[in-house]
Parts: sequence; structure tokens; C-alpha cells
Amino acid sequence: MIGVAIVGTGFGQKVHIPAFQAHHQTKITAVYHRDINKAQDIATANNIPHASDNLAEILALPEVQAVSISTPPFLHYQMGKQVLEAGKHLLLEKPTTLNATEAKELYQLAKAKGVIATVDFEFRFVPAWQYFYQLLSSGYVGNLRLIKIDWLGSSRADTSRPWNWYSSQEKGGGALGSLGSHAFDYIHWLFGSVSKLNAYLNTAIPQRIDPANGELKAVNTDDNCLLSLELANGTPCQVSISAVVHAARPHWIEVYGDKGTLVLGSEHQKDYIHGFHVWGSQPGQPLTEMEIPQQLLFPQHYADGRICAFLRVVDQWVQGIETQQEITPSLKEGVYSQLLMDLSHQSNESKMWVKVPSLESFLA
Repeated sequence: MIGVAIVGTGFGQKVHIPAFQAHHQTKITAVYHRDINKAQDIATANNIPHASDNLAEILALPEVQAVSISTPPFLHYQMGKQVLEAGKHLLLEKPTTLNATEAKELYQLAKAKGVIATVDFEFRFVPAWQYFYQLLSSGYVGNLRLIKIDWLGSSRADTSRPWNWYSSQEKGGGALGSLGSHAFDYIHWLFGSVSKLNAYLNTAIPQRIDPANGELKAVNTDDNCLLSLELANGTPCQVSISAVVHAARPHWIEVYGDKGTLVLGSEHQKDYIHGFHVWGSQPGQPLTEMEIPQQLLFPQHYADGRICAFLRVVDQWVQGIETQQEITPSLKEGVYSQLLMDLSHQSNESKMWVKVPSLESFLA
């Protein structure tokens, strides 16, 4: 059994704790919260032996071999570095860090320490997405001609939702960090690397109530992201991301090639893992739903789809730890996603297209 410490207890309580408890090769041995009383409450409620408000104390425990971090992004670099320097395996939520330089440092540290580090890029593990990848790899659409991606959510649409770290660019907030980090990873996975990009970022709700004093506080993070990408193979890719709209089709990917069309989409408003379908057509034929192969389906159903996908991330991580082999996604993929986000901010500020270096040259 691999002893895992849970650091970050929002998403951590909803997804990480139930997933690690369900996995047959992991045991939660400690939980961290900056408030010791909350740490102890969570430990008691989930039968976790150790609770602490001190990360160094948790990392000193011999029964902690691995650490899962789901704190807000501005804490990822420092905490991730502490975990890796202690020689513990790391599972990190996205966005990886606040910038690509920090992400690169964590990747290089993990390699130097010989530990297995991964990022929770969970769409790689969703059955419909895996089937979509197989179809693309088999040449179903032929030569790519156009890719269109819409990821439109309403999680920040309510203007009465209070100001928090998500409203602050310095803390790693915004739709690009939250959703774009995933989108950049799956674009890289499904279609290959990006050669240049152009980004327009927009704040739809410029002020929110500060819960500390009840006054309006400025928001400097993006609610909408419009991205134009050119892939290394020359294919244009158009991406629209929003966290403030009520859309009938929240997540939709359309791929057009010279031999066919593939569509991956979900109309599920709340659960962003369940509910994906795949459709395909060849020229002159109607778009038809394609059945996802049985062997790709989740072996067990959880009402919260995020647990289903996260369990597969954990499984891959555990295999890497046991075999001491670097896995995909690793922090390397986290670096690339972060690099594309950094360049999107640069493009938005300069109002110009930005060239994207290869991941290899950036890591060199």
C-alpha cells in the first residue's frame, strides 16, 4: 500500500479522499489544512490517522510516501517543491503553477529526485475521450483541416458570487487557468504541439463582493478566453472558453478532415466528466453517434464523475510509483500547458500573435 497525504481539502474532500479510499493500492495516512481544527475534523470524519497544519510535519512521517495537492494555484509551486525535496511522489492539480518557469523547476526537481510526479489532466482518462483519441489516431478524419472547441460554463455567472482567489491573477485565478489548462493539455494530446497562438481575454464581471468587508473589489482575472491556435502541422484551431455563460452545449469539440468529421460533446451542465458522446461522419453521410467500446468504460460508477476519472489518474500514478517509470501525463505535460497559458497572457497584452517554442527547447 502507498501511504498518501492529502493537501487541500475543497476539491480534495469531494474527489481526492473518496478516490484514494476506493483505490486498492493507496491508503490515506495524513491530511493537511492550514486550520488545525479543520484538519482534525476531516481526519476524524474520514478515519485518517494524522492531521496537521504544518506540511513539513506531514512530510517527515515515514508512512507518507506520496502527496496529493489540490490547494489554490498560488500555493502549488512552494508546496510542490517542498514535497519533491522531501523525496515524496507528487500528484498536483492544475494549473500546475503560476508560470512555466516554476513548472519547469518542479519537473526538473522531480527528475533529479527520481520520484513520480503527475498532473490531474483527467480528460485523458474519460472513456469517450479515449475513444475519440483512438479514432483520430486511426486516421478517421484523414488530414486535419479545422478544429473548433467550445467550453462554456456558468460556474462564475452569478454576479453575487463573492470575490476569492479565483478573482486574482496573482493567485492563479481565471477561466484560462481553470479550464484552459485542461484544454491546452488535451489539444497537445489529441492533435500535437502548437506553433503559434493569439489570445483575447475578457473580464465580464469586473467587480465582486469582498466577503471580508462587504464592499466591491476589483476582479483582474479572465471570464472569457478566445484563442486562435496554429498547430505545428499547420491546422487552425479555434477555442472559446467561458465561465460566465449558460450554454446548452457546455463542452464541444469538432474536428474536420479531408476524409471525415468527428465530434465529441456533452450537454451535461453539472458533471463535466459524465455525459460525453462521440459522433462521426464521412463525406456525404449524416453525422451518426458511435458506440464507445466496452473496454474503455469506467469499471465502477460514481455519482460524481470526477471520482471516476480521478481514480484512473491515481491508477496510472500508482503504476509509475511501483515500476519507477515516468508516466504520461507527468509534470512535463504540466509545463507545456503552463507555457501556453503564459504565452496567451502575453498575446492578450501585446494584442499580437505569439510563437510557441517546442517543449524540448523550453526544457533544455
